[in-house]
Amino acid sequence: MMATKLIVLDRDGVINVDSDQFIKRPEEWHAIPGSLDAIARLSKSGYRVVVATNQSGIGRGLFDMATLNAIHDKMMRLVHQAGGRIDAIFYCPCASDSGCDCRKPKPGMFEEIAQRYGVDLTGAPSVGDSLRDLQAAHAVGAQPLLVLTGKGPKTLATGGLPPGTKVHADLAAVVNSLIT
Repeated sequence: MMATKLIVLDRDGVINVDSDQFIKRPEEWHAIPGSLDAIARLSKSGYRVVVATNQSGIGRGLFDMATLNAIHDKMMRLVHQAGGRIDAIFYCPCASDSGCDCRKPKPGMFEEIAQRYGVDLTGAPSVGDSLRDLQAAHAVGAQPLLVLTGKGPKTLATGGLPPGTKVHADLAAVVNSLIT
């Protein structure tokens, strides 16, 4: 039996354009050019595509679960239209000061993904644009991949990246490196 190929993607700044004011409505969700096609290429190459995203806007009362579901429905629909598939979306709704274990940079979401899929995430590609994305990936032994979209340029400039972090222009460039 073939081992499951799994990739973990952050949402805001990796798949869609990020906003300092949060993505609070489906109308505010806009794909980064090339990201939907990149996800389609991953799907067609046998990857399970899993999104792991902090969504503290819920904990802050900026939007509710129905709105988050509508935003994710839009993302899933557009990925599907591009010929791809997102297998699951894991999210932490807690505010940044909650101290929960699921909010990145803590590895709780990644541990839940590993448990749900029965896989060891050691070496699994994990794409993010912020230091906390990379730290959560590193904590479970996944391969941290920084993209220079969203907060990526600031993250790179600030430094302190986990050992072994690889840097790519965007999600499409990550996929090009994974699929030859």
